[in-house]
Amino acid sequence: QVQLVESGGGDVQPGGSLRLSCARSRTMRSAYAMGWYRQAPGKEREMVATIRPNGSADYGDAVKGRFTISKDRAWITVHLQMNNLKPEDTAVYYCKATVPGGDVWGRGTQVTVSS
Repeated sequence: QVQLVESGGGDVQPGGSLRLSCARSRTMRSAYAMGWYRQAPGKEREMVATIRPNGSADYGDAVKGRFTISKDRAWITVHLQMNNLKPEDTAVYYCKATVPGGDVWGRGTQVTVSS
């Protein structure tokens, strides 16, 4: 059963924008936090942004000032607004939910930034 459904990836030119969304299954236990991570070819997975039920958020240094994470009131869906995208943002983006018992990962969505 898929517990996290990601959407919004794609191809974009440098300077462009994309919005990623991650919807948590209603059968999933409530999450302590949700967030986005990314992994580029040959690199380790890194944290992009995380958000908690109270709306507080953290960002990776590489995306501060360009990306914004947000959530809906029901704490079901989180969004990642990505602006001023750069070629180095190219990666597979994974949604993660931290729930009682551990982390749940989505399948990932590809973001490619190139001219």
